[in-house]
Amino acid sequence: MPITGLAHVNVRASEALIERVRRFHTDVLGLVEGPRPPFRSRGCWLYAGARDVVHLSIDPSMDDDAPARTGWLDHFAFSATGLEDTLARLDARGVAYQVDRVPNSGQAQVFTRDPAGIAIELNFTTP
Repeated sequence: MPITGLAHVNVRASEALIERVRRFHTDVLGLVEGPRPPFRSRGCWLYAGARDVVHLSIDPSMDDDAPARTGWLDHFAFSATGLEDTLARLDARGVAYQVDRVPNSGQAQVFTRDPAGIAIELNFTTP
């Protein structure tokens, strides 16, 4: 059973935090809310094109002050387009970020954090 790719990332948090995370991923990063099966739990799925890449799950037993321990996970990364537009969106919303250029690759990496404190890496191919 070979792995063929990353299916999705799931964030589980309180309803208030999930709403802030949803707005960040849609308004700032440009993901789109889309269909989600009728699970017993509440939440939403965010899409990049036709692919659901971020699942947001509401856990009513959690609060914003007690994050779940996620072990050694450092960040997740998206392939992206529109570097300058993305930087402008981040700047307009006052979102802190760092840009790194990968030597000899034509790639730019933008690092930021969502409202849950999860590190996000955006990878751009640049001319």
